[in-house]
Amino acid sequence: MAIDYETLLNFDIPEVQQSYGPMEVARYGLTVGMGQDPMDLRQLAYVDGLADDRRVMPAIVNVLGHPGFWLGNPETGVNAVKLVHGEQGMTLHNPIPMEGKIRGKTRVTGLIDKGEGKGALLYSEKQLHDAETGLHLATCRNTTFLRADGGFGGPTGPAKKPHQLPDTAPDHVFDTPTRPEQALAYRWNADPNPLHLDPRVAAKAGFERPILHGLCSFGCAAHALLAVLCDYDASRFGAMDLRFTAHVFPGETLRTEIWADGSFRTRAVERDVIVMGNGIFKHKEAV
Repeated sequence: MAIDYETLLNFDIPEVQQSYGPMEVARYGLTVGMGQDPMDLRQLAYVDGLADDRRVMPAIVNVLGHPGFWLGNPETGVNAVKLVHGEQGMTLHNPIPMEGKIRGKTRVTGLIDKGEGKGALLYSEKQLHDAETGLHLATCRNTTFLRADGGFGGPTGPAKKPHQLPDTAPDHVFDTPTRPEQALAYRWNADPNPLHLDPRVAAKAGFERPILHGLCSFGCAAHALLAVLCDYDASRFGAMDLRFTAHVFPGETLRTEIWADGSFRTRAVERDVIVMGNGIFKHKEAV
């Protein structure tokens, strides 16, 4: 079944309502590398380690109200086996409560046909609101590369332009060690894709072992930005966007290189491979 432009552009992705609390907040922080230093009070605040100072890691908005693998629905016409997570971004509009009920509504915002044999780009957006008050909490942006779905006769542009990094050396470096079992823990943030869990599935996809979730790597980069550019103050965190450039194996060290203007990239140290590039961060006052 091939893509039908109008059908996919207007595909109804069901709204998700979700209740969450300190357990989900702490679990998310732990699964993106926070709390590895049990003496760092700034990190412990994000993993429920301090009764008098509990905080919410901003990047949790990517997993709250998550619609699941909706592109796996045959009615989309997408070849779900061939798609790749290309880009991710988020903007925080208001502080994320420690607990409550939220609703997330995801919709397709754009679809670009790169041509027969060249794939397609699908842009989507999730709006996150407090289910009780209606307060707008966050906007999450996603680009999915549909590798096997080009040539359906859709528009050929305009495509989103990646942020260009400075040609100077970075001003800051922040290392986040990942753990060999990290994907097994991160899956409980609403992403049970077997590619990240089952070595047999990973082998069929061409990987020597399961790879880390893209949104887990994104969370590790967000941790680095929160630490370096916000001094662990979530109220200063405004927005970030990045492009996924390579996979990550659980157990690798993620080194985020950060420039003073908010530009950043992340490399897997052991392989010296850039795994997230073209990154840009904005403080709350600049959003």
